[in-house]
Amino acid sequence: MSANGARPRSPFVAPAWIGLASLVGLVSALVGDGVFDAVSWLVFAGLLWLFARAWWRRDRSGNGRRS
Repeated sequence: MSANGARPRSPFVAPAWIGLASLVGLVSALVGDGVFDAVSWLVFAGLLWLFARAWWRRDRSGNGRRS
């Protein structure tokens, strides 16, 4: 356990959730109309928001980059 008592997170959790959300959005877009289309667009918008948030929060200091 870490010093603050929290369990260490697995590096596979976030990609698994992103993949599951993508699968839900894809299936809902292919299955039906109306509510299913709304679900697929909400999932798509959420994934775009997640990408934009990661882009803005990335490390821009240049540390850790190879030259």
